[in-house]
Amino acid sequence: MAKAPTPDAISTILANPSPDSSSELPEIVVQVLDLKPTGNRFMFTASDGKKKLRAILQSIFSSEVNSGNIQNLGLIRILDYTLNDIPSKNEKYLIVTKCEVVSPALEMEIKTEVKTEETGIILKPKEEMKFNNEVKREGTGIILKPKHEMVTKSAAQIIHENMAPAARMAMTRRVHPLVSLNPYQGNWTIKVRVTNKGNLRTYKNARGEGHVFNVELMDEDGTEIQATMFNEAARKFYDKFQLGKVYYISKGTLRVANKQFRTVKNDYEMNLNEYSEVEEASSEGTFIPETKFNFVPIDQLGSYVNGKELVDVIGIVQNVSPTMSIRRKINNETIPKRDITIADETKKTVVVSLWNDLATNIGQELLDNADKSPIVAIKSLKVGDFQGVSLSTLTRSTVLVNPDMPESKKLRSWYDSEGKETSMASVGSGMSPSSKGGMQSMYSDRVRLSFITSNPSLGEDKPAFFSIRAYISFIKPDQTMWYRACKTCNKKVTDAIGSGYWCEGCQKNDEECSLRYIMVVKVSDASGEAWVSVFNEQAEQIIGCSADELDKLKSQEGDQNLYQLKLKEATWVPYLFRVSVVQNEYMNEKRQRITAKSVAPVDFAAESRLLLEDISKMKVSQ
Repeated sequence: MAKAPTPDAISTILANPSPDSSSELPEIVVQVLDLKPTGNRFMFTASDGKKKLRAILQSIFSSEVNSGNIQNLGLIRILDYTLNDIPSKNEKYLIVTKCEVVSPALEMEIKTEVKTEETGIILKPKEEMKFNNEVKREGTGIILKPKHEMVTKSAAQIIHENMAPAARMAMTRRVHPLVSLNPYQGNWTIKVRVTNKGNLRTYKNARGEGHVFNVELMDEDGTEIQATMFNEAARKFYDKFQLGKVYYISKGTLRVANKQFRTVKNDYEMNLNEYSEVEEASSEGTFIPETKFNFVPIDQLGSYVNGKELVDVIGIVQNVSPTMSIRRKINNETIPKRDITIADETKKTVVVSLWNDLATNIGQELLDNADKSPIVAIKSLKVGDFQGVSLSTLTRSTVLVNPDMPESKKLRSWYDSEGKETSMASVGSGMSPSSKGGMQSMYSDRVRLSFITSNPSLGEDKPAFFSIRAYISFIKPDQTMWYRACKTCNKKVTDAIGSGYWCEGCQKNDEECSLRYIMVVKVSDASGEAWVSVFNEQAEQIIGCSADELDKLKSQEGDQNLYQLKLKEATWVPYLFRVSVVQNEYMNEKRQRITAKSVAPVDFAAESRLLLEDISKMKVSQ
């Protein structure tokens, strides 16, 4: 095993910036210096003892570094690489795409003394070059020789020029693996298969109307990337890209992937314009690759609500609705929609909205076979907040019915053995509105009461939202606990002239009204206490009865005060609260107002899992 870097390894790399993947590289062993993480990659300095070069280890080597196989001061053998120019910096970066560990960390950095004789060796070729140039200027006969050589080469060039563009591209350019690409790279050619093709969509924005479509690409190493084309490029390449075929692509650009539109696991996404080159590799066979999934359990969907990241799910179909027609506000267009309810081994259910062709085609198939409880695997779903948590398909979504995959077989086995008889609950229960009108889990943004009360500036510009676990410690019995409300719109009513109640919202009299809670309660946890405003739905959960029923108890006479007894029974009960914090001005003084947006009983199993996660995080940070 080598215990030292290869002499002149850096010079070898600099002399051959893009080695041909089909040819064998010479031995290149370098020492790893200054190894440090940057994002999900690792940067280091490659050294051969005489020269150094800044280098990057791709994210695929993260496990090797984290496990200690690749170490600072250790030796690695570089098996494949790309040398890139960084436009913003006058330097080159070595992108290591394939390597193997030669030695763990050595005792020190290896340094080799540079002999003075090397200066003469470097100067000699320069002197010869100068001499040759002078000869060429003096003798015109010598100039004819290279011209003659060009003529003799033209026969090969004629064959080359008549080759298919894809074959020519393959011969004249090195094919780069997707993992080696980055936004700073210049010219590259990739060889990829189209694994998914989206529809050509029309969009509108402030600059006008345009077209866009996406494809998902995969190279022979299994690395994926999404490519997006707009307008001219979209029209140019939409028919050219065919699902399952292989293409050579060049003259594209890369940028950091936008999670909102990303459908594959890659830090970057590709943009192709009308000047990009796309040629089919006709020698490659066509086959439709299997769709790759990264399933999220239904009980973990809460953290994705109204987020930018798309999710994949798999579940047993519990219910299928008829097709509905929904009218879009943006263009008044009517589109078909169908809702299905699915469940998985977490014993949670979620509603998935199928749109357009998925609603009419796949949706009808599911409706026809609903009694057989089919399994669906769905890729690229948007997580929304309807009924707490909901899923919705997009134009790029893929739905597979009863797919032949291990996850499907495992789910079917669970459902047949115990799932059929298991009581299922909607994953949306225990969710509450977030700052954007969406929904968040009771287990997200968890804080102690002292965090809210000790930060008087919270909610100054816009409402701040948090989750807390606390006890109801006190309910003032002499406060105004309800208001008289219209039975139609729930707005406050006043006494009407003569009899009945007047609703300003409905602009009508009504003989009866209902009572709705509007109260404050004191909540406490280990860090402190605070007054929280609670409205009707949340108060009914806390008190255990409606405001009308509590009013009847208050009006009853007897030895026992049933009204105060009811309030006392509601105290010292633990709850999960989703609260908003805003700043209100009262008597020229700003005050913090905490309002309960949702109340739920404590799920002790889920609470225990949360505590175990916190303990694990504490151990990692130590």
